[in-house]
Amino acid sequence: MPKVPGIVPVKYSTAITTANKVRRIRSVDPMFGFIGAVLGHLLWGIPLTLESYVGLFAVGGIVINDSLILVAKINEAVQKDVPLIDAVLSAGKARFRAIFLTTATTFIGLLPLLFEQSSHAEKILPMAVTLAFGVLFATLVTLLLVPISSMILM
Repeated sequence: MPKVPGIVPVKYSTAITTANKVRRIRSVDPMFGFIGAVLGHLLWGIPLTLESYVGLFAVGGIVINDSLILVAKINEAVQKDVPLIDAVLSAGKARFRAIFLTTATTFIGLLPLLFEQSSHAEKILPMAVTLAFGVLFATLVTLLLVPISSMILM
């Protein structure tokens, strides 16, 4: 068969399409961090500031990492010809601890700063609220969204 530019064998194009769909799902994860940050700011009664938006970069990094390690574990199992439902369940069991501990330590570590009353903490409080609530909300959504989207898209 002659090689024609732009034509990819079906096996590879299907894998690329699936990878692109999962990549799109992962690219939405930071938006859930933003939603969590806004909810946190509403709960705390403080406005979004420039520091809040800086905190969103940290939220995005943590959430994308959580999503990435879950998808990588699912793909690893699928490549070993494990049925998809079993791959998703085993990946969830294997990576839940790492994802949960990342989120829990981040949130709990920021609690003293969230309850600080001094004027010195006033400047970085919006960043702490963004990081704490953004990570908390986005991780909960990621733990549900990634396995479900993997089941639908693969």
